[in-house]
Amino acid sequence: MSDRTISRNMLGMLKVFNFVLYGALAIYSTFFALYLKDTGFSNVQIGLLVAGGPLIGLVANPFWAYFADRFRNNKRILIICLIGNFTCMQFVFMTESYTLIYSLMLVYFMFQSPLFTQSNSLILNVIEGTNRKFGEFRAWGSLGWALIAVAVGPVIGWLGISQLWIVFDAMLLFAIFFTFLMPSGNERAQTEKFTNKGYFMVFRNKYFLIFVCLGVLISIPNSINSTFLSIYIKGLGGSDTVVGWSAFATAILEVPVFLLLDRYLKKNSRTMLTWLTVICLLFSARWLLMSLAVSAIQVIFIQLLHSITFGGYYYIGTQLTSHLVPGEYRSSGQAVYGLTWGGVSGIVAGILGGWMFENLDASVLYRICCGGTICGFIGFFLLRHSFRTAEKQVNTQSEQFS
Repeated sequence: MSDRTISRNMLGMLKVFNFVLYGALAIYSTFFALYLKDTGFSNVQIGLLVAGGPLIGLVANPFWAYFADRFRNNKRILIICLIGNFTCMQFVFMTESYTLIYSLMLVYFMFQSPLFTQSNSLILNVIEGTNRKFGEFRAWGSLGWALIAVAVGPVIGWLGISQLWIVFDAMLLFAIFFTFLMPSGNERAQTEKFTNKGYFMVFRNKYFLIFVCLGVLISIPNSINSTFLSIYIKGLGGSDTVVGWSAFATAILEVPVFLLLDRYLKKNSRTMLTWLTVICLLFSARWLLMSLAVSAIQVIFIQLLHSITFGGYYYIGTQLTSHLVPGEYRSSGQAVYGLTWGGVSGIVAGILGGWMFENLDASVLYRICCGGTICGFIGFFLLRHSFRTAEKQVNTQSEQFS
């Protein structure tokens, strides 16, 4: 695929699609915990419910990715998942029964889990073979997340959190509409043979799996923070508007981070691992600062570090995954990487994080998070130093796909 085969309208539509998709997900991520709290659920109940998502994601992500690779169509998977999201949430908003909501959310997570990885694969597949960069398009997702979250905050404050369904439904319908305008995302891969043997080789690349496992240590604290941040801010005296500004601070500076990484990051494994090691230290500093926060405004300023920590890790991890996994199995590789942020780590964050948030002081919780990321830093430091030999073996394994 050359630059001439991708129209300017299509490239622009891809940016709009990411803006709207991430905007819809921002509404859910930022305000749904407050909706459940208003319905009468405890922190532990909320944690258990949120933990169901990663549990389902362990199956859902590889399941949808397999069919995206096999049928060479990210667009079709995104359409199915978004319509499934919309349908499930209509029933969730109609009931206050914890048992029924929990059951419905398990179905919802089956469709929600692959959205991030499938949209990333769509971008990477569409721009492959062109001079376009991943961050140029993913940055629009961050813009959507930031701007929609901060705009919806006052609207929720006016309507009431019980009317969350109105803004969520509207945004999700926009996302579904724009998905129909996207290309399939796998045209280039049509010429490359998909085999089940090659597919399972993705899960036997031990160096890739080491990277994924180390990422779990980093993502558990991040998942805890994402799940309970809005409740933490409300506990410090913040309003729904402040919660929205926190989400804005979380995402808005991801845009320059993605663009700078597009321009300056060297796309080789050793360099990317070096930067991941540095980011682990920054994560540790972020959680330490959160443990010392005494006001909602302080939390907003600390959240600015999200752009460098999560934004940097997310971008570099996506590129490293693309580097280690052959193109014809890209959706599957991205799905495995996605489990770093929505698999085992999310289960631990929901169950253990909910218990700790309920029974421990928040400052103690964030100090524990700091300790977890330090362990991740040590792991990445050791992996980086051993990667010169490991990279030769990875290249040998990659040749087996061809």
